[in-house]
Amino acid sequence: MEPLASQIRPTSLKEFIGQEHLVGEGKPLKIAIENGHLFSFILWGPPGVGKTTLAKIYARAVKADFYELSAVSAGKDDLRKVLERKFMGKPQVLFLDEIHRFNKAQQDFLLPYVERGELTLVGATTENPSFEVIPALLSRCRVFVLNELNEKEMGQIIDRADFDLDKTAREWLINMANGDARQLITMLENTSKLYKDINIANLNSTLQDKYLRYDKKGEEHYNVISAYIKSMRASQPDAALYYLARMIDSGEDPKFIARRMVIFASEDIGNAQPTALVVANEVFRAVETIGLPECEINLAHGTVYMCQCVKDKSSYNAYYEALADVKKFGNLPVPMALRNAPTKLMRELGYHEGYQQYTKESLLPEKLKTRTYLENGAKKVKVQKKKTAKKDNSLG
Repeated sequence: MEPLASQIRPTSLKEFIGQEHLVGEGKPLKIAIENGHLFSFILWGPPGVGKTTLAKIYARAVKADFYELSAVSAGKDDLRKVLERKFMGKPQVLFLDEIHRFNKAQQDFLLPYVERGELTLVGATTENPSFEVIPALLSRCRVFVLNELNEKEMGQIIDRADFDLDKTAREWLINMANGDARQLITMLENTSKLYKDINIANLNSTLQDKYLRYDKKGEEHYNVISAYIKSMRASQPDAALYYLARMIDSGEDPKFIARRMVIFASEDIGNAQPTALVVANEVFRAVETIGLPECEINLAHGTVYMCQCVKDKSSYNAYYEALADVKKFGNLPVPMALRNAPTKLMRELGYHEGYQQYTKESLLPEKLKTRTYLENGAKKVKVQKKKTAKKDNSLG
């Protein structure tokens, strides 16, 4: 049987709920839909806010043949099947859900068809397209940002689903769904099938049976990535690999993990082993070009390497000490000897005068001459190590 979310899916903007900044009177998507304007675009927003529905409404408005693929499971062969069909002059709209899951090679494959106008691409993503979509493809698509549905809009969707529930259960359900219409409708449908009444106790029982604890936008998402980073910091590959596997198995975006690894390489390893940044960047590149499931191996390789590296946060600490002075003192005058002197007037005013290419004298602004950011950053690392050792000893 067709899921309730599909049964009650709006087929026109008159039925569509939410996203008034895009589909309200005089707004860009409403104008495009009303005028049948053909162009490629990407819908960026959280789950269950209407991305798929808007894509279908748009395709119907432009009288196009509509093809839907999920980047999680689709590959080049699936794209070829769509692209090689003959359409008798009808527009082709390809809706690519979770476009951020496509690797660089797959996105490159789409590019010429979009560029030549042979295909109108509508992508949907929960991740920032600036990071996930290749620049060449992104430049040919307009990006529309969708928001979480508010309480009033979620209430309208409950009314549309036509279920009988009291005010308390209604409020509980709206809070639990957190702006995700699909989750709200699915909860209503499942609870109605399992229980006679839709009340808080029955909704809660359905929730516990149905949903995994890991949530890409919830607390557990941040708990697990935090545990992963702290395990690498503590040089514990077993723990780091466990948390890596847990994230991958729960559907976390591998590029998100790879980005955190790149940050970790500079923040926690730094100059102690500069090749860590090279490895991290290569892992990110491998994840981007290869994709799942094979890139799990690259992530595991990088994770173990990061764990085995010597750690040194002195560069990180030194930078933030310098940044603190920038925020405290503002734009202090650059020493005259360091100033550029492209004109005669500047030279006459003393710009560049006395400059020595190799000097031991501080080149900081006068007010900060005594600052030693890197030295202080290194001292902080030593202090942290001593404190950690002392704490460990006190625990026996």
